[in-house]
Amino acid sequence: MSAGDKPFGGTIGKTVKESKPWWPEATSPPAGSPNILVILFDDVGFSDFGCYGSPIRTPTIDRLAAEGLRYSGFHTTAMCSTTRAALLTGRNHHSVGVGCLANFDSGYPGYRGKIAREAGTIAEMLKPHGYRSYMVGKWHVTPLTESGATGPVDGWPLGRGFDRFYGFLDAETDQYAPELILDNSHVDPPGTFAGGYHLTSDLVDHSIRFIADHLADRPDLPWLTWLAFGACHAPHQAPFDLIKSYDPVFTQGWDVEREQRMTRQKEMGIVPQNTRMPARNDGVRAWVQHSADEQRIFTRLQAAYAAMLDHADQHLARLIAFLERAGVRDNTIVLVLSDNGASQEGGPLGFINAMGPYNLWPEPIAEKLARIDKIGGPDTHSNFPHGWAMAENTPLRRYKQNTHGGGIRDPFVISWPSRIKAAGELRHRFVHACDLVPTLLDLIGLQAPGEINGVAQMPLEGTSFAASIDDAAAPPRLRAQYFEMFGHRGLWKDGWKAVAYHPPGTPFDGDKWELFHLDDDFSETEDLAARDPDRLNAMIELWWREAEAHKVLPLDDRFAPRFAENAARFHGRRRRFVFHHGMGHVPTDVAPDVRSRNYRIEADVEIAGGDEGVLIAHGDATSGYSLYIRDGRLVHDLNIGGEHKVVTSDRALPSGACKLGIEVKRLSREKTPAMGVGMGKSSYTLIIDGAPAGSIETHLGFATLISWSGLDIGRDRGSPVSDYDAPFEFTGKLIRVIVEMQSPQALDGEHVGRAEMARQ
Repeated sequence: MSAGDKPFGGTIGKTVKESKPWWPEATSPPAGSPNILVILFDDVGFSDFGCYGSPIRTPTIDRLAAEGLRYSGFHTTAMCSTTRAALLTGRNHHSVGVGCLANFDSGYPGYRGKIAREAGTIAEMLKPHGYRSYMVGKWHVTPLTESGATGPVDGWPLGRGFDRFYGFLDAETDQYAPELILDNSHVDPPGTFAGGYHLTSDLVDHSIRFIADHLADRPDLPWLTWLAFGACHAPHQAPFDLIKSYDPVFTQGWDVEREQRMTRQKEMGIVPQNTRMPARNDGVRAWVQHSADEQRIFTRLQAAYAAMLDHADQHLARLIAFLERAGVRDNTIVLVLSDNGASQEGGPLGFINAMGPYNLWPEPIAEKLARIDKIGGPDTHSNFPHGWAMAENTPLRRYKQNTHGGGIRDPFVISWPSRIKAAGELRHRFVHACDLVPTLLDLIGLQAPGEINGVAQMPLEGTSFAASIDDAAAPPRLRAQYFEMFGHRGLWKDGWKAVAYHPPGTPFDGDKWELFHLDDDFSETEDLAARDPDRLNAMIELWWREAEAHKVLPLDDRFAPRFAENAARFHGRRRRFVFHHGMGHVPTDVAPDVRSRNYRIEADVEIAGGDEGVLIAHGDATSGYSLYIRDGRLVHDLNIGGEHKVVTSDRALPSGACKLGIEVKRLSREKTPAMGVGMGKSSYTLIIDGAPAGSIETHLGFATLISWSGLDIGRDRGSPVSDYDAPFEFTGKLIRVIVEMQSPQALDGEHVGRAEMARQ
């Protein structure tokens, strides 16, 4: 076959004189094909953009809305991986194998954690028509056990149709020390917090570079750039001065904030005038019931979130300005949206460093107050409390993960100067994440392909809303839309919604279904289930039919076992890991899992006087462990939520070849009042050439997680686990490091599940 997999169209003789050359026709996109820029935010609530009622400064997004359209009925899937799968493919997330998170494969067709080959992405669909596609930022539709150097990379962006990729594969990353991929290779971030580095700025820089390179090489071809910010997923990290500027904005608390946002939304026309404010979400107390210290901490945690969004908007302004300078803005469709509602992972009191509490090391208010000025910095992993998440989702109920409005109804802005004439208008029709691809294809004038790379394609399941761009009165969506996440369920049809909140661990048959007429009840406050039982029953029956058709079944609310089973299946019976000097970064989900077990680490080294540096480090400043040499001695630092338990060798290290290590043994599983449930005690014994060299005993340990930053050999790149300056590279000769598990794990599945969910 010839270029483009087309049969050779010339003739081949014995010599060139007897032959006829042939070149395949270049692919030509439809005339006037627009560029496409998708700006996808993470965990940003319905009311968080200024143009949706927020006091947070988002002038760039507000300007795009003023030049384009805002949709008030845009719906997602309640989680990040799932919404991304629907946005990328134009199908429902269960249908393409991403029914839940990319973090695990449940063993059922709808829950593989990886987009099926039968569901091509928008990049794969556009490629045959001359488009070049660039992915920047968060991906999170690849199983994290496939995120290591050996992949497989067929589920990474370049394996799914994108031409370039710069970003991260996990649900979240540290904004000052991110775990980055360039195309198919792990790379170090190009800067540090001390030097002013922030991931948001870096992602915008790369977006500009990819587009600039494109315009230099092939200005005749259209492009797709998919920019998925880490903002505003935890950790909430932004410049300190910007964070503090938001303290006065939020001192009034979440109750007043909700009312003010809804007032603005009514004035803007985002919500109907008859919209009612729902009662506070379960477990959220009135702002005035919290102490002055609590209010001060909660305000700063919310200020960090707001600053992160403000900061992203400032850098988005640079990207839009570049498009204008390059002369391509008018024919570029710009879409700004969020992947789900504001998150509930911060719990009722929020976190400054979630790594401690999720390892059963509490973070009392006094400790929070002592660290308040560190919020948003490089050694924090902060998230706001439920009350602020509730306010972000104004006027909707519940949060991310839930199928009530707060989890699945999100802001959506579209701007296309050369096409949209109804600048600044609103559209109130129902739109779902899986409708995006059909709409883009419709706007370009393309059909979804029946085959991609030899694989027959499943039909698109979304519905184009292109007609509504020009006509506010365009026909509404006719196809019903189901929702499901962790057993929470919902169905929208003809302006009505049936929804069930599922308490984890309870029988599904016991769930209470509610019925709302969304056309008259935007905020889901008037349950009509008792008044119209026939309609509710018909919608529940339809939900089950849709669930069966789209691979939702079997229902499964066991998120804790899913994580544990996935880890056990990936590592299997492997107990020994050998790492050689010179290897790259190892993502957490691929690294040795040393949580709640006995293990031994041993490094083969050759050292001389003055040699120092890290032998092995896993984690970052928020949590992790590091084994290193400093001042001629071996040191092990166990860092749980910023609480350090350090043991230093009781003698100096010998010169020459030696074996240096640490042996960890669990001594007990008793409950401790200071730690709460079941931490127990462990010993940490340093080893020099097989002999003990100092030890400590502590109740601290990796009860549920280490960190979401991975493992390094011979250095500690990025955010340092201990009190040295990263990367603190080892100056001696490091031959290998061996990690050997010496007992099965004794994890508390309930707490593991909660901790893992905090990263999503």
